[in-house]
Amino acid sequence: QVQLVESGGGLVQAGGSLRLSCAASRLAFSWSAMAWFRQAPGKERDFVAAISYSGGSTYYADSVKDRFTISRENAKNTLYLQMSSLKPEDTAVYYCAARASTVAVTTDREYNYWGQGTQVTVSS
Repeated sequence: QVQLVESGGGLVQAGGSLRLSCAASRLAFSWSAMAWFRQAPGKERDFVAAISYSGGSTYYADSVKDRFTISRENAKNTLYLQMSSLKPEDTAVYYCAARASTVAVTTDREYNYWGQGTQVTVSS
């Protein structure tokens, strides 16, 4: 079955940077739109960023625009999220998601596969 494994989370001070990775296996990665979502304690899961199968189209939540960058390396079946200027409100579990479609969307119910999540904690 499809596996998505996130890594790169951790504890960082406000203003710092982290890069998350998501390694995909048993997935037609090059033909799959991908996304990052996050869930803070006691809150619903929120959209963070999405990218089309080729990387030609990207979408961001307003709260992370100009601070986060989503990218992908199809040759390595890997998705990335470069996060900079981190804020305490970015603290959450970050999930990688894959869609059985080439088109990226921002709604979580449209994604077919999910990783187990990686914790990002930003201290003030």
